[in-house]
Amino acid sequence: MTAMTIITEGAALYRLLAWLSPAYPVGAYTYSHGLETAVEDGRVTNRVTLTGYIQTVLLAGAGRVDGALLAAAWRGAAAGDDAALDEVAELAAAWRGSAEFALETMAQGTAFTSVTHSAWPEPRFAALAARHPRRLAHPVAFGAAAGFHGLPLRPALAGWLAGFAANLVSAGVRLVPLGQTDGQIATASLHPVVEQATDAAMAAELDTLGTAAPLLDLFSMRHETQYTRLFRS
Repeated sequence: MTAMTIITEGAALYRLLAWLSPAYPVGAYTYSHGLETAVEDGRVTNRVTLTGYIQTVLLAGAGRVDGALLAAAWRGAAAGDDAALDEVAELAAAWRGSAEFALETMAQGTAFTSVTHSAWPEPRFAALAARHPRRLAHPVAFGAAAGFHGLPLRPALAGWLAGFAANLVSAGVRLVPLGQTDGQIATASLHPVVEQATDAAMAAELDTLGTAAPLLDLFSMRHETQYTRLFRS
C-alpha cells in the first residue's frame, strides 16, 4: 500500500484536511510574506508576476527552507528522536531573514501548536511544545504533528507548501488586486511548482541548505516601516 493510498483513507485524510483548512486558526491570512511591498513597488502587478513571486518564495526563498525543516521534523517525530526534533526546532527559530519573517512563522507555529494540542491531543507533541514554549516555527510544528500522528510525509509536505502558496495567492488577489478567477488560475498554475518544491524538500540536507532570494528579504525589511499596510508581513 502506498503512502498516497493511506492518506486517502479515513482519519488520516480528515486530519490533514482539517490542519490545512483556511478555517484552522493559525492567522495565515494576516501575512503577505513581503508581497505587500512588492505590489507597492510595482514589481507585482498581475497574475503572471504574482505567480513568479510565489514560485521564487517556494523554490529559492523561505519555502525551500521551510519545506526541508518540515521534512526533518516529520522524520524526527516518526523516529521518536527528541534530540533531532530539538535541533530542528532551534534551527528553524534562528533561520529567518527579517523580523517580520520570524513573526510570520513563529506566530503561526504557536497558534498551530495551541489548537492542535487542544483539538488533536498527542502526548509526544505536547512534550515537544513544552520543551520549546512559543518557539516552534510553523513548518516544524506541522511536520512534527504529522509525524507523531502517523500522516505520510509527502502528502503532508505537499499540502503544507500548497497552503503556503494559496495564502500568498489570496494576498495577491486583495493587493494587486485580481479577480477570484485569476486567483484560481494562479493556484492551478503553481501545482508543478509545489511538486518541485516538495521533491526538493524531500531530498534536502539541512547542512547544505540555503536560500537565493535576497530581494524577498529586502521587501520584508522594507515592509516593517511601510507607511500603509494591510498585512503583518
